Amino acid sequence: MTNLEYILKVVPTAPKNIEATLQLLSEDCTIPFIARYRKDKTGNLDEVVIEQIAKLNKQYDDIVKRKESILKSIEEQNALTPELKSKIENSFDLQEIEDLYLPYKKKKKTKADTARENGLEPLAKIIMSQRNDDIEFLASKYINAKVANEDEALQGARDIIAEWINENIYIRKNLRRMFQRKAEITTKVVKTKKEDEAAQKFSQYFDWAEPISKAPSHRLLAMLRAEAEGFVKLNVEIEKEEAIAFIEDNIIKSNNDTTQHLELAIKDSYKRLLEPAISNETLQEAKEKADIKAIDVFAGNLSQLLLAPPLGEKRILAIDPGFRTGCKVVCLDEKGDLLYNETIFPHAPQNETTMAMKKVKSMVNAYNIEAISIGNGTASRETEFFIKKIAFDKPVQVFVVSEAGASVYSASKIAREEFGSYDVTVRGAVSIGRRLSDPLAELVKIDPKSIGVGQYQHDVDQTKLKEELDTTVVRCVNSVGININTASKSLLSYVSGIGEKMAENIVAYRSENGAFEDRSQLKKVPRLGEKAFQQAAAFIRIKDGKNPLDNSAVHPESYKMVEKMAKDLGVKVNELIGNKEKISQIKPENYITENVGILGIKDILKELEKPGLDPRKAAKIFEFDPNVKTIADVRSGMIVPGIVNNITAFGCFVDIGIKESGLVHVSQLKDSYVSDVNEVVKLHQHVQVKVVEVDESRKRIQLTMIL
Repeated sequence: MTNLEYILKVVPTAPKNIEATLQLLSEDCTIPFIARYRKDKTGNLDEVVIEQIAKLNKQYDDIVKRKESILKSIEEQNALTPELKSKIENSFDLQEIEDLYLPYKKKKKTKADTARENGLEPLAKIIMSQRNDDIEFLASKYINAKVANEDEALQGARDIIAEWINENIYIRKNLRRMFQRKAEITTKVVKTKKEDEAAQKFSQYFDWAEPISKAPSHRLLAMLRAEAEGFVKLNVEIEKEEAIAFIEDNIIKSNNDTTQHLELAIKDSYKRLLEPAISNETLQEAKEKADIKAIDVFAGNLSQLLLAPPLGEKRILAIDPGFRTGCKVVCLDEKGDLLYNETIFPHAPQNETTMAMKKVKSMVNAYNIEAISIGNGTASRETEFFIKKIAFDKPVQVFVVSEAGASVYSASKIAREEFGSYDVTVRGAVSIGRRLSDPLAELVKIDPKSIGVGQYQHDVDQTKLKEELDTTVVRCVNSVGININTASKSLLSYVSGIGEKMAENIVAYRSENGAFEDRSQLKKVPRLGEKAFQQAAAFIRIKDGKNPLDNSAVHPESYKMVEKMAKDLGVKVNELIGNKEKISQIKPENYITENVGILGIKDILKELEKPGLDPRKAAKIFEFDPNVKTIADVRSGMIVPGIVNNITAFGCFVDIGIKESGLVHVSQLKDSYVSDVNEVVKLHQHVQVKVVEVDESRKRIQLTMIL
């Protein structure tokens, strides 16, 4: 099987599209570049499918390498028969390949190995042949210095048979199917931990059982965490009698003296070898599926968060609220640079409200502030009420933003590089302000796991999580494009073809030579060659540059094409941009080139109509219920406004303006079945919710969107 055939089993597209994609990937083209600028070659495959092709191709390569390693190992043991070699070479089922390798795999010395050393393999073969009635007599012939009597001889023979049964590919494959269909996962509380306070959040799993095939991702991960923390014992099993009966049906073909020994060997093989191995395989397989689901949820949430509506280039006053330590206030210019910082104490215990009002009003006037960004942590609502009491001399928009991860950023290397002379409280407040003007540019500086928009992110496969989240960030950054003259090193590092080291070089070049005036200047950046330029150029933007196309998603390789379009219409390029009437006169088929076909040209024309259009919507002000300030103000039956601040497989969490977010269970999203929470709500969506139940002692609020 070729890699193309392997990928075609999963990806439903024309072979030529996959071949073209693989060729582009082999040429070190990035996925964003291929998806956007090589549509005609790939048959308009989107980023998700291209990523899938890349992953499947890697899977194929990994299987091929594993098969080569296995074949070499068996050959070194002088055990590689033509039949076995053919089976391994023709299989692309990794489990089947590992089953074929199992008898030759280096492992600790087993009971069967000892029995073979004691000369008992011929006896095991006689029993397996099921043709002899006088097994006791035969066993006596195998008594030697290491085998004391007939019972020891028969036991050794059964140990060998048990291992053979364990290595039987047909039996393993069918037992796997039985486990996949019928296995039940059960949990029992560890009695000595039952009363532990920390164990109470897992009380649901103190005595739990359900089919593992039906256990949702979040529940399986919760059970595994409960086991990892030592609060429960977990088992995955099927009916033992059914499994043993299946094995007996496939092994026992006669009814004579050998039968009882085969029955004993089968029971031993299942209990000691097969059940533990396949039970563990089944759990790991379920865990992998749960991981994928949890990672998908996390990546989807992260994407929505990164693509949250930006306020844009505004002068912002940002506040990191607090009570005893005060509210840290910073003033930022349109580029997010720090102009001024101060601490005010409008709340208890200081209660310097009047002085704080004067200071805020003075800062708004002195720094020409257009909007105020307030973090949504401790003292957030009180600070919002305080700000709204101030009589400003001009309209000032007030926003409450998520401060999740701001403290992580403030203590990071990136923050120290940006604000080395300022303490962590100032850095955190700056982050709160910047994430209002441009959430994407600010949040890429923070480890996604610290942003708080996932479920069980610390329990899933960390390598796969990082890969998926990095891919998500790359996809979001390149879908928006970045201003190369204002972008941070962190943001630049996610641009197609750039990377961390090249981002450092770009920032250093910018610092030394001033703002970039056109895209071609990128080639002057040390170590940024033609390939990197090809991959990156169209994802950067240069405002008010020499060439108006540099502030668009038109790739430099197509500039001459656009110039020819303009010349054919008798206008200049800058007169063509935004001129729908002229653009509508262009016939795409007249401009096809080797790299750009009809699909690419249509994209160019669409871009020329609205160059550099930000796909994100504009930020909107949201008003919480002014009567809800703490959980004590929340009552069953209330209908209140809220903002979706986290999405999980089992529902969504809604910020209703207090410290505790409320849960809208998936069954309460709408009055019909919901298979995917994202079909109904999105992160940061403004919603109306009804309070179903309030548990003040456990700080839990149940909500519904079925009003």
